[in-house]
Amino acid sequence: MNGPAFATTLFGLAMALAPGAAGAADLKVLAGGGLTVPLKEIGPAFERASGHKVEFVFAGTPELIKLATSGKPFDLAVVPVDVFKNADAKAKFVAGPTTDIARVGYGVAVKAGARKPDIGTPDKLKQALLNAQSVALLPESAAGAYVMSVFARLGIAEAMKAKIKPQTTTGAIPAAVAKGDAELGVFLTNVLTAPGVELAGPFPGDLQSELVFTSAVAADSKQADAAKALLEYLKTPEATAVLKAKGITPG
Repeated sequence: MNGPAFATTLFGLAMALAPGAAGAADLKVLAGGGLTVPLKEIGPAFERASGHKVEFVFAGTPELIKLATSGKPFDLAVVPVDVFKNADAKAKFVAGPTTDIARVGYGVAVKAGARKPDIGTPDKLKQALLNAQSVALLPESAAGAYVMSVFARLGIAEAMKAKIKPQTTTGAIPAAVAKGDAELGVFLTNVLTAPGVELAGPFPGDLQSELVFTSAVAADSKQADAAKALLEYLKTPEATAVLKAKGITPG
């Protein structure tokens, strides 16, 4: 982007974020659980910059679809792209393309100080999973569904069933590993970058993928301008710096 265009963008954003521009709004935002940590930091920064208030509702993909289609009001979603693959959920947003906010890959974590298994090839990952006594993940999520699909691709879906320690929130995955309740954590790498655990490595080769988090304004939002301002703020250098610091690739 050239200088004048960039300046125009910044000017437009500044006007959108001006606290007195359209009055303070209370925004309800549906958000993927994998973005819990960075959005809890970005949200207050946006509130200070804009004067608006933000309430994030974090959940896995199946629950996000239920929330989007429940009829209860919300203003914006920053969710796994899988949410928009559901026709009923997609219909609850303003028509048009969504805006990609972040993407992150998958990996395996162990308790801090524990021996890290070699997962450098698909066969080695398969063996590490079969050797593990237990594995923590969040099955009821887009990321969890992908992990389960990798188990299937490796031919160990049936063998892994008894090993899975299902968690109800993303933060509970590394916590279970840190406490010794699960030997491995298998999920998004940013979620596995947490106190008490260490990343053994990313998924190898073509088993690796990226979960894309995308955003759109709710069709029935009564605070659409403020919601658009938050969406724009998520693309600012301040917000993207937070994402990068948390192990997430912006955009």
